[in-house]
Amino acid sequence: MTSPLAIALHYLIAINVLTFVAYGHDKWKAENPDPKAQPRKIRTGKKHRRRRRKGKHPRHARRRTPEATLLLLAALGGSPGALLAMHLFRHKTRHLKFTLGVPAILVAQLALGFGLAVLL
Repeated sequence: MTSPLAIALHYLIAINVLTFVAYGHDKWKAENPDPKAQPRKIRTGKKHRRRRRKGKHPRHARRRTPEATLLLLAALGGSPGALLAMHLFRHKTRHLKFTLGVPAILVAQLALGFGLAVLL
């Protein structure tokens, strides 16, 4: 039987690798947009407000990772991987919610881990 500490360690390794890869993929997609994408046309007026069919996404809006997902991955335990990716890829370093938020999440996670270690 596997110990809870080993399970927690495997989880933390997996979530940090996943977070690191997600940040790297988002940075790559930010620098390399879809070459087949058409530039977005700005239209105004009621006649141009047509509904898109479900499942149809414009090519230029595909595959970027939402900021909420990146922050969620950090909050789920991937904050060390997020910090490493932010500095290594120089990605999301100008966004205040990332430059302050991810280290704050890491401090909270360390405090929680230390508190659990003291209790157990």
